[in-house]
Amino acid sequence: MRVAVIGATGHIGTYLIPRLVADGHDVVAISRGTQQPYRPDAAWDQVERMHLDREVEERAGTFGTAVAELAADVVVDLICFTPESARQLVDALRGRTQRLVMCSTIWVKGTLTEVPAHEDAVSEPWGHYGIGKAAIEALLEAEAEAPGGLRSTCLRPGHICGPGWPIVNPLGNLELSVWETLAAGDELVMPHLGLETLHHVHAADVADAFARAVERTSGPPADRFNVVSDRALTMRGFAEAVSRWFEQEPRLRFVPWDEYAAQTTEAAAATTLAHLSRSHSMSIERARTELGYDPRYTSLAAVAESLEWLRENGQVSLGGRAVPE
Repeated sequence: MRVAVIGATGHIGTYLIPRLVADGHDVVAISRGTQQPYRPDAAWDQVERMHLDREVEERAGTFGTAVAELAADVVVDLICFTPESARQLVDALRGRTQRLVMCSTIWVKGTLTEVPAHEDAVSEPWGHYGIGKAAIEALLEAEAEAPGGLRSTCLRPGHICGPGWPIVNPLGNLELSVWETLAAGDELVMPHLGLETLHHVHAADVADAFARAVERTSGPPADRFNVVSDRALTMRGFAEAVSRWFEQEPRLRFVPWDEYAAQTTEAAAATTLAHLSRSHSMSIERARTELGYDPRYTSLAAVAESLEWLRENGQVSLGGRAVPE
C-alpha cells in the first residue's frame, strides 16, 4: 500500500514511518524539511521524502493538490489544526485516495460526566485547540457520509510522551523544575486536592494505532478512536509515584487555586488550569476491539522514558540519578 504521511518528522511520525516501512508499505514522508526525526532509524533510507511548507502551499491553494498527486492509497495527516486546512485537503483527495487518517485529540471533549469516557460521550470542547479539532472531525464525518465522500479515521491521542520533548508533569504543565523538586524530596505545592486526572500516551503507542488505522479496511465511513495509555493518573498519585522513583517521601501541600496560581508563572498556571479543568480519563475499549490497539506503555512508564531522556540531555537535574525503568 502507498501511504503519504503529512508531518512525518514530528513526535508521532518519528515512530510511525519506520513502522510503516517494516509493515511493507511504500511510504512518502511529507515535512517542511526543517527538522530530522527524533530517533534515527535505517528505515528512513527507504522512504520517499517530500518537502512542503503547508502554510505557504495552503495560502497558494496548492497543498491539497500536491498531496493528491502522490497517488497514495491512504494519507495520514498529523498536523491539521483548522477545518479550513482540512477542507482543502479533503477536496483534493476525494475520489483519489481510499482513506484519510487524521490526528485529532482527546481535547475534543471538555468536562466529562462518566469516566473513562468513550468516543461518543457527550461533552462540548472549549479552547482554540479542542474546538478546531472537533470542527475537523465534524467536517470529516459529513464528508464520509456524502455520496462519493472521502472515508476517514480520526485518532485522539492524549498527552504524548517520548524522548525529545517536554512532558506534562504532575502539576499539569511543562515546567521542568517540577521534576527536580520531586527528585530532591522538596515540597511541591499543588492546587485543590490533586485528584484531577491526566491521561498520557507514549508516541510509539500512538504510532501503533496509526499503523493499524492505515490497514483498516472495515468499519463505518468515518470512525474515531481514543489513543491513550491503559489508565489515567491522578495528579496527586502521579507526584507521589515520581517522588518514590528517587526514594523520596512525597512532600505535597494542597492549596486553593488562587494561592497556587500566585506562586507560579501566569503561563504555567494557565497550562495547569487547562489540564485540570478537563481532567480527562478516556476509554480505549473501542480501539482495542476494532483496531487491536494494545498500548505497550503505562502512563508512568511513558513518562519515565521521557524524563530519562531529559536527564541524559541535560535539561533536568535529578541529583545525578537515572530514572528507574
